[in-house]
Amino acid sequence: MLPRRYLPPIPALMALEAVDRLGTASAAAEELNLTQGAISRALQGLEAQLGIRLIRRERQRLHLTPAGQDYVAEVRKALNLLASASITLRANPTGGSLNLAILPAFGMHWLAPRLARFAQNHPEVTVNLSTRLRPFDFAGTAFDAAIHYGRLDGGRQDWPGVHYLKLMEEEVLAVAAPGFPALTQATDILRHPLLQLESRTGDWGRWLAHHGHAGLRPPGMMFDQFATLTQGAIHGMGAALIPTFLIQRELSEGRLVPVFGPPVAALGSYYLVWPQAQPERAPLRSLRLWLQAEAADPALTPAPPPATLPPRPEAP
Repeated sequence: MLPRRYLPPIPALMALEAVDRLGTASAAAEELNLTQGAISRALQGLEAQLGIRLIRRERQRLHLTPAGQDYVAEVRKALNLLASASITLRANPTGGSLNLAILPAFGMHWLAPRLARFAQNHPEVTVNLSTRLRPFDFAGTAFDAAIHYGRLDGGRQDWPGVHYLKLMEEEVLAVAAPGFPALTQATDILRHPLLQLESRTGDWGRWLAHHGHAGLRPPGMMFDQFATLTQGAIHGMGAALIPTFLIQRELSEGRLVPVFGPPVAALGSYYLVWPQAQPERAPLRSLRLWLQAEAADPALTPAPPPATLPPRPEAP
């Protein structure tokens, strides 16, 4: 916050703006429902506070100095912004806009299909979405909240200084394009190209440990998002571990097939997070309570992978 000495009174700024637009103190006084003397005193006080001459008089008209012209241009923007904020508040006293950072895959497959219901239930709230792949400092952004993938265990928080609301746990499935060689045991996967997300490089090691082969951390081709990782698997670049809720259609259409075993619980879960240091605004409270109800309703959670998938052929 700037020092208060740099914040002139709004009536003085309105007087300056009116004089610049109308040209005389009397016209400005009439528009602002003030006396001509009040306009003159306001302008004199503004010049004294800023220490810069803003007004010059020529033939019964008032003109702004070059410095005053530059200043009033910024003042006019600020006054319009304040007026716009007040209009918005009066038109929507219980709502407003909400800036939400989302993970692209979760946002597209889980959140976006549900937001229409939120908009119907809360027409007073406008949700603005923007993608962020990793935690960030809320203090340095305009975000009110974020969708985060991480974990809370043993007091550990992947994103300190925030409140958490769990939205969904996750399971990952080892998949590949049709025609991928059959595996007789989990370690057979090591003979084939592996694809992995750059933010989850330990997933294949955890998958192998789940199948009884701990201590392995195989390398793999890196992708920054699940969308490109999924396309890589579809086009035969290798096997991938992908959350089941992201590939329902690909599995049902046969563009991806399981390569070994059922889905495995992932390390983390999806959360709504919001800063502890900031008061909870009404739009955020509305979204939080709505998401809490969505996440708690079994009818709204993602379905498991289709049970009609063709079985993998046995190895000869």
